[in-house]
Amino acid sequence: MADLIAQGPQNYHRWRREIPDATTGRDLVIGRSDADWNVPWDPMISRAHVRLIPQADGRIEIMAVASARNPVYHQGRHALRFVLVPGDHFVIGKTTFTLAAATSNRSPERLRDAAGEEGLGVTENVFDHVALRRKHFRDVNSRIDVLTRLPDLIASSDSDQELLVRVTSVLLQSTPSAEAVSILSAAELKTDPDAPIEVLHYDNRSATLGGSPISRRLVKRSMEKRESILNVWAGGDSQYTTSAFTAREDVDWAYCVPLRTEACHGWVIYITGKLPDTETTGSGKPLDVSEQLHDDVKFAELVGTTMASLQQSRQLQRRQAAMRNFFAPVVMRALAGGDTAKVLQPREADLTVMFCDLRGFSRRSEQDSQKLLQLLSDVSDALGVMTKHILGYDGVIGDFHGDASMGFWGWPLAQDQSILQAASAALAIQAEYHRSDLGFRCGIGLAHGRAVAGQIGTKDQVKVTAFGPVVNLSSRLESMSKRFGAEIILDEATRAGIVASGQQQFKLRRLAKVRPAGFTSPVEISELIGEAAIGTHQVTDALIADYEAALDLFCGGDLDAALKQFRSLPTWDGPTQMMVKQILSGDSDGEVIELPK
Repeated sequence: MADLIAQGPQNYHRWRREIPDATTGRDLVIGRSDADWNVPWDPMISRAHVRLIPQADGRIEIMAVASARNPVYHQGRHALRFVLVPGDHFVIGKTTFTLAAATSNRSPERLRDAAGEEGLGVTENVFDHVALRRKHFRDVNSRIDVLTRLPDLIASSDSDQELLVRVTSVLLQSTPSAEAVSILSAAELKTDPDAPIEVLHYDNRSATLGGSPISRRLVKRSMEKRESILNVWAGGDSQYTTSAFTAREDVDWAYCVPLRTEACHGWVIYITGKLPDTETTGSGKPLDVSEQLHDDVKFAELVGTTMASLQQSRQLQRRQAAMRNFFAPVVMRALAGGDTAKVLQPREADLTVMFCDLRGFSRRSEQDSQKLLQLLSDVSDALGVMTKHILGYDGVIGDFHGDASMGFWGWPLAQDQSILQAASAALAIQAEYHRSDLGFRCGIGLAHGRAVAGQIGTKDQVKVTAFGPVVNLSSRLESMSKRFGAEIILDEATRAGIVASGQQQFKLRRLAKVRPAGFTSPVEISELIGEAAIGTHQVTDALIADYEAALDLFCGGDLDAALKQFRSLPTWDGPTQMMVKQILSGDSDGEVIELPK
């Protein structure tokens, strides 16, 4: 395919990009920023300036974008729409865009036809990369400008393709004797001599010259040795001047620089060119080719190392981004600061555990039985409310159970404020459900105690979760919330932590002493009350005081007085009605309420 070359006022203001095939139906926009192809160096170019429409005959149609401020010049005239043929160009501001003739440099056949495959008439120089880095540039002044701009130039690339474009452009403009620069991917070439070599990006100095041949043998040798290798073909070195074998008229040498990171596995930089003007030593003796090209090879090594490091960093960022779907931010921070296996290893910790269940799910399932996909979407949004606030208050998502989720605090790093963080998350979840139009409410159980947390499971499947009695208790408390008509229920340890903190924004009400199913010891439970309305009423401080007074009578065994006190409280209050029913049923002696599953 043909390429479009952009050239600005400075040598390094340049890129070369491949025009997509017309059959793809893909148009491209050129602009200064946020376009398909950006020209960041020219302020005369608008954010979106021209649209490129590839044609079947290798030409491209150019259309000025209506919002573009400055004119587009084609053949010396202001033009809004025109067709560009190979070798033709147009100008915007101080940047010239040239349509280069189609090249075959990306063709696998061309790679196989490269010169020097049998090693005839070739001088090979291997550069040890450690020694190369220690050796100074012979002419550092010619490199210093590019070297100072190199980190920002590469790091500001917003995509892998943009990175390749910038690197090839930098290498071509900073290597005076280079005719062409390619970045290749040949990971399988070491084991399979016939494996394909992929050209990730290519650039040369000519808008008409075809792609330079690539020596498979040179690429293979460089990858095997993991060192930069320079090949000089006959005619480029005096000891081979009698040989008729040359690579090509415009190519005297080629060197290959391997990139030594897993992020760029199998990638190499491949540069070809003509011999520079003969240089001499202080004694007047001509420098050999390897000495003349020493700075160029060293510079390519430096650029390659910078690019490989950036790719390694980007790969890590992508992995971390993918892991964020599985690990909470607090876990990600712990993983970033330590060994993964050690961080995720199961261990005992003081945890505050939350179980949060949707209320109204069964009713909605029956109502929306003919709209199951919409129901699934609504349930996902409702679960998203839970996970957002669990993660937002530095919790860890431990598991999902149908229409319920489990979160916990206190692992992988100890959290002094784990109880307050969990309580704050519970109130935030409650408040958002009351504000939203999702049609759901929630029931939440919070418990605090020792548990095992970490990567738990079988050798075939693992997950990060928590295990222990406190987890079971939290689940039981969530179930009790429905019976008591209280949306958030806490155990004694969680209540004690909130009271000890002295935080006034947490309103508490003792509910009862109960024995959850599966537990032998009774648990005193409390309600955490948020500012969100429960039904259409608010639980006031006076109501809490009156309820707890009635509860004290109940626990003291004076059931008649307790019943009288409870009956004086509002009938809309769920815990009050629960206690009235309990006393009337005669199932309790006034101290412990037995709760079946």
